[in-house]
Amino acid sequence: MSPISHSATQTSTARQYLVFRLGGLDYALDFSKVQELRPLKELERFSSDGEIISGVAVSRGVIMPIVDMRIAFGPRPPKHDPLTDVIILKLSSCVMGMVVDGVTDIVSLTVEQLQPVPVVETPAAVAPQVDYLLGIGVVDDRRLIVVDIDKLMSIRKVPCAPRQAA
Repeated sequence: MSPISHSATQTSTARQYLVFRLGGLDYALDFSKVQELRPLKELERFSSDGEIISGVAVSRGVIMPIVDMRIAFGPRPPKHDPLTDVIILKLSSCVMGMVVDGVTDIVSLTVEQLQPVPVVETPAAVAPQVDYLLGIGVVDDRRLIVVDIDKLMSIRKVPCAPRQAA
């Protein structure tokens, strides 16, 4: 197979992923689940009193919960950084926002670039099943933790029926 046709084959099976930083690590999620990206300071928030659920906000006339993944994945940051972003997600069950340290880029990954998540042998009571991890993506010597965002957000059991703002 010539290099041109081999590269064309890889491109046709590649999927796009949005890469974001959280607690010093790079994560990736299926780009088709992203509705929009907003800086946290520009999001119209009218409630913010929860721990992980940092409140609700309005985006494009839709009221949605905002989940602060920085708290879910580590200690609460001292304050919002100018690079703090909100990823507005179109999940299978709702629209919601996810606060992250920052969005870095969009990458294409093929099945060959995904490695399985290393399995740690511990009792199930100590380490619960984490079926939201799809694998480790490798792009240009970068390692990305690829997540199934629908499964990750369903773990929190967040009630998030989208409603129109008045």
